[in-house]
Amino acid sequence: MHLRTLFAPAALAMLATIASAQTPPTPTPNPAATPGIDQRQARQEQRIDQGVASGQLTPRETRRLTREQGAIDKAESKAKADGTVNAQERHKLHEMQNKASRDIHRQKHDAQHVPKPGA
Repeated sequence: MHLRTLFAPAALAMLATIASAQTPPTPTPNPAATPGIDQRQARQEQRIDQGVASGQLTPRETRRLTREQGAIDKAESKAKADGTVNAQERHKLHEMQNKASRDIHRQKHDAQHVPKPGA
């Protein structure tokens, strides 16, 4: 029997052990984390701010849309309260955000505009 035949399996096992020891453990995801929901909230708030700046949103429309964003924030906080956001809670938050997105679009594209100063 050749020495290579004897030592090859031992060498491979040693390399595998060394490689696995150097690989950092995969972090466990936080079950209460909602980065996608948070990013979408930020984008929707930016859309509202842009609508105010362009005059597409009246003060009344802005109040309504901002109140709707606050309700989503409150629902998200309530969902996170127990340390886990389950699938049903995520679905509810996504549905709320879908409705808010439609509302922002409708209000920005309706016939109501804030007149520009001097116009």
